[in-house]
Amino acid sequence: MESARTIADRVTTNVERVIVGKHREVQLVLVALLCRGHVLIEDVPGVGKTVLAKAIARSIGCTFRRIQFTPDLLPSDVTGVSVFNQGSATFEYRPGPVMAQIVLADEINRATPKTQSALLESMEEQQVTVDGVTYRLPEPFIVLATENPIEYEGTFPLPEAQLDRFLLRLSLGYPDRGGEIDILERQRHTHPLDTLEQVVAIEELVAAQQAVKEVHVERLISEYIVALVEASRAHDDIYLGASPRGSLALFNSARAWAALQGRGYVIPDDIKDLAEPTLAHRLIISPAARMKNIDSRMVVRELLTSVAVPGARAAAPSGGDRGILRGRRSAS
Repeated sequence: MESARTIADRVTTNVERVIVGKHREVQLVLVALLCRGHVLIEDVPGVGKTVLAKAIARSIGCTFRRIQFTPDLLPSDVTGVSVFNQGSATFEYRPGPVMAQIVLADEINRATPKTQSALLESMEEQQVTVDGVTYRLPEPFIVLATENPIEYEGTFPLPEAQLDRFLLRLSLGYPDRGGEIDILERQRHTHPLDTLEQVVAIEELVAAQQAVKEVHVERLISEYIVALVEASRAHDDIYLGASPRGSLALFNSARAWAALQGRGYVIPDDIKDLAEPTLAHRLIISPAARMKNIDSRMVVRELLTSVAVPGARAAAPSGGDRGILRGRRSAS
């Protein structure tokens, strides 16, 4: 797993020239890149969501297109259109901005649900269909979407089917006092994004993506993942729990997270680290729970404390470790 970790370290170091004090968030985006999954970055305006997406794209050398989502954006503005060529008397496909390896869907929840749904086929099947003709998207294809909280003016909630297609959801939050001062100093003369260079070739990224698939997952770890997902479906505050796609997301993310730590195997702590960003956005809170200000992140944290790790032993009466996973923990 050294190759995946080395590549991730190079990208992280490069991106952190622009994004200050958000090491975990940058690592989570790299997890999605290694899993060929999509990322939803949700936060208030001005905290660096778009800058993070641009910095990642510039660091890995993929083709990059940005789509600014607005209320008047049409689905054809995303996927492309067929135009009649009078010279050849045929229809020609004019690709939309979705035809890129890294697509930044900026402020995705400012578009109408109809336009948001234009990304459903591309995010799941890596293709678009225009006028009955299907076109494959380039490899690798990753959507980095940003959104403002739905309480903000002029936003539309994302459809549940689209939320479920994002591998991870994360928030940046405000920087601390020292980090914000650092941001001011770095942009004294020019924005550091303007001088950011590519540090990873596409071939290296593809090789790292293949390496992640070799990370070993013990059966007991798989049982733990399924137990967490099943518990979300039976929770009193949840109207609709995580789907099997959520189980797969947690399974694949944990493998990539382990690779970033330099391990060839997954441990329970990897599942705990990735449970909230992979599952919370897939849960639909019941109306009664929303009235009590309970959100999905709180529910996931509760599940992590209530669902036992399969194969764990109880802690000794005098204290100590909570228990360890029995079974093989060596790299495959």
